Amino acid sequence: MKGESNHLLTTSKFLRFPEASVAVNLATALIPTNLFYNNGSIVMKTTVTPQRATKVRWKIFAIIFILVVINLIDRVSLSIGMPVIAEELSLSPVMQGIILSSFFWSYALLQIPGGWLTDKLGPHKMITGSTLFWGGFQALAAVATGGISLLLTRLALGAAESPLFPAAAKLNSIWLSFHERGRGAVITDCGGPLGAAVGGLIIAHMIAQLGSWRLVFAIAGGVTILLSWVAWRYLHDDPRKHPGVNTAELTHINAPSPQDDTVEETDPEGRVYRFGASGRLLTPILCGRACWAMIYFGLLTWGPNYLSHAKGLDLISIGNATFFIFMSAMAGSLSGGFLMDYFVKSGFNQQRILKFLLTFSGTCTLVAFLTLQSITSAMAAVVVLSIAAFFLMWGSLYWSIPPLLVTKSKVGIVGGVMNMAGSTGGICVPIIVGLLLQTTGNYDFVLYFFAFCAVGYTLGNVFISLKDKNRGVVCITVQ
Repeated sequence: MKGESNHLLTTSKFLRFPEASVAVNLATALIPTNLFYNNGSIVMKTTVTPQRATKVRWKIFAIIFILVVINLIDRVSLSIGMPVIAEELSLSPVMQGIILSSFFWSYALLQIPGGWLTDKLGPHKMITGSTLFWGGFQALAAVATGGISLLLTRLALGAAESPLFPAAAKLNSIWLSFHERGRGAVITDCGGPLGAAVGGLIIAHMIAQLGSWRLVFAIAGGVTILLSWVAWRYLHDDPRKHPGVNTAELTHINAPSPQDDTVEETDPEGRVYRFGASGRLLTPILCGRACWAMIYFGLLTWGPNYLSHAKGLDLISIGNATFFIFMSAMAGSLSGGFLMDYFVKSGFNQQRILKFLLTFSGTCTLVAFLTLQSITSAMAAVVVLSIAAFFLMWGSLYWSIPPLLVTKSKVGIVGGVMNMAGSTGGICVPIIVGLLLQTTGNYDFVLYFFAFCAVGYTLGNVFISLKDKNRGVVCITVQ
């Protein structure tokens, strides 16, 4: 080389050597592995690693899942403890049914206001406040002195819990991309059967060990109050403002979806419907949801009594049976959501898959309750109830409907309307079952009633439509 300045040109991208022989020798002997020789130049190879998306959205739904689990533990505690409570407070079957139903009076009444407030204030504030107050009222039930005071605490508990599921539906529309909403819906809802399963086991054993349902209620309420801080600290209304969300996850969440083109449905005179959709679209959804809820809440409220009086199980055995039944329900909830997302990703029409899974759920539930009529063994009854609960909880897919049916600004209130229909079923079923038991003295007509509800659930699913003559198909096939 005659001079380094004449023969070596350096830049941030490459090194150039005019003499080919020198360049080749250097390329083979001195060049690092991230450089390569090309047309008289040594070029630096640069690899750009794509940013991995964070998973904050699933952490948000993990918190919601935990809150729903605790929600159902608090709710089921009265059903599990009712045989003991009824004896201590001298409650008749009808009074037991009224108390078990009373939770849903305020819960149903405040669903629409709760959904409306969620749309206005955001799910973060609503979930935090809901958790704080329902924990307080759960603890307050520990000092009830009779049927009336216990009923009042249940009314307050229902009011406090009412915003939770509409707010969770709102988070589904905010935090998840459209092809993840089936999983988001069932992750939220499957916390219910898990809470019932774990709650039945924990509450039954705690009452047996501590010898006091009052102490158990106070402990459960205190744990819930502590969780309100977790909700306040970690939940966020806007992914863009969450410090843990990176650009890749935000891009994933905001990927184009069918809902982006959805416009608010209007009546023939051009006025926007109050709930974002017409009664024609909402009616089969609400009817199916109400019938589904009567079966689910029937199992939740009267299931322990059925196992005690019709099948002769003691308190510990009831707790164990409840655990298996509702663990099966949780597995069913998860499987339904993952099945739906799998078929949608595979290119199937989303509306048809949703209707098929919900209709199949209703049909299997109907068969299970008709089969239960002829079963005398307690173990076999628990197995059949577990199968019924598995397929029944495919009904968790109802929570994927609000983000698919209406614009994001209406998701909260539509979720509230839908949950109000379910809560109406929750109001009716404990009283109806109590009256049937007091009139007939056995569970035969109760099982027929649940089979009738399964028919209503199935028919409601058959007539569900996410189409509108002005908008076309809301739920489209994912390519």
